[in-house]
Amino acid sequence: MNSHLAPDPRRDCQEIVRHLATLVFPWDTTRSLELALFRTFASARIGGLLHATGEFEKRTGKRYDDTDLIISEIIENGFDSPRGASAIARMNALHGRFRIANEDFLYVLSTFVFEPIRWNRRFGWRRMTEFEQQAWFWFWRNLGERMSIRDLPDHLGDFERASRAYEAANFGFSSANQQVALATRELFAGWFPGVFRPLVRSSIHALLDPPLLSAFGLQPAPRWLVWTAEHALRLRARVLRWLPRRRRPKLRTQIPRADYPQGYRIESLGPPPPG
Repeated sequence: MNSHLAPDPRRDCQEIVRHLATLVFPWDTTRSLELALFRTFASARIGGLLHATGEFEKRTGKRYDDTDLIISEIIENGFDSPRGASAIARMNALHGRFRIANEDFLYVLSTFVFEPIRWNRRFGWRRMTEFEQQAWFWFWRNLGERMSIRDLPDHLGDFERASRAYEAANFGFSSANQQVALATRELFAGWFPGVFRPLVRSSIHALLDPPLLSAFGLQPAPRWLVWTAEHALRLRARVLRWLPRRRRPKLRTQIPRADYPQGYRIESLGPPPPG
């Protein structure tokens, strides 16, 4: 940030978001953006498109890694950097293969704004300040402009109301939604030893709200597990408040990936062009 000027959430949003996502809330940001993925699956159009590509069911891990890497390149380097600009160009090229409604783009963008804010309100070691929430909003709004998304709101509250209205109009069960959600759930469960996977599956259900469970045709988790999952996350938050603050950023672009043992090139992320 410019040391001669007071911090501004709009002007300095790239630096603020990088700080929040890599130093202040790295684990929470990742978990909340995973929940954001589930919210997008609940839309019949979005879930249907993702199912039609076959990527989530056939190459779930790679699809997750590619999305994670593109978003992380933008967060870690900023959208005005060469790597950030390349990641945005790659994302736009991948989206350009499909006919995607502007309101669907708007909704997906809104989940990246609001799920981290909501997660930290519930489970973070502290909540985002109003200043940080505004910076978070402006970061994603600026990204929306670079994606040529129309009708981007100028205010956080307006965006949240539009996001909720979209959910009320577009959430609903379909087999496509369900299959994409189940494939993603199985990916997350697969990160744990087999004996723990049934509990992991149920714990994911415990974190999904009733509209999402209904859209995926999933049974709610038992009340005891909902209570346990929420209290475990809140206990984690209380412990973190007493621990020393992180000094080195957690960079997701530096995490080893099974799909990219030799590293990756931004322009190769995502599925290959259709044959």
